[in-house]
Amino acid sequence: MTKRTLADVPAKTHEATPGQTVGPFFAYGTTFPKKHEVAFPHSPGAIVLGGTVYDGAGNPIPDSMIEIFAADADGSVSRARGTFKRDDHTFTGFGRAFTSDEGHYEFWTRNPGSVDGEAPFFAVIVYARGLPDKLHTRVYLPENSELLNADPLLSSLTAEERATLVATRTPEGYLSHDIYLQGEKETVFLAY
Repeated sequence: MTKRTLADVPAKTHEATPGQTVGPFFAYGTTFPKKHEVAFPHSPGAIVLGGTVYDGAGNPIPDSMIEIFAADADGSVSRARGTFKRDDHTFTGFGRAFTSDEGHYEFWTRNPGSVDGEAPFFAVIVYARGLPDKLHTRVYLPENSELLNADPLLSSLTAEERATLVATRTPEGYLSHDIYLQGEKETVFLAY
């Protein structure tokens, strides 16, 4: 038997294999009861944040997953346990929703409050088929133009880009926000 040393190992001659794309998803490890209920439905202050995820051709994406995290209405960041086990009264700030066959997602949550005087927003992560990695974005509340104008991210964008990050308030007081992965209306995504 011949002993080999590191000097005997040939140099790497092959290119690295590309990473796997994100999705479609297996439910194991990503789903749990009431995952989209950040706030208990119809409780005081509870609203619906919903919309549709679209691909570059403008078609709804039926197999994507959306995660949100936001401060509570008073601007406090939840440190409560129970993210994966809802107790119907604790606001955890975190939620996860899969899109329907029509590409629609929906959360029961609350309007986030301002943290340190900034414009209130939901931090959003999008997972979808064909993506090499998750996408990070934000969804801002449409009210309080003073805070929106002062926001460092929003103020660095064109009016068209900015519109991709600001939700629309429905007559019921809920929030509607569509996410476009590519194309003319492409949502602004953040790089970390």
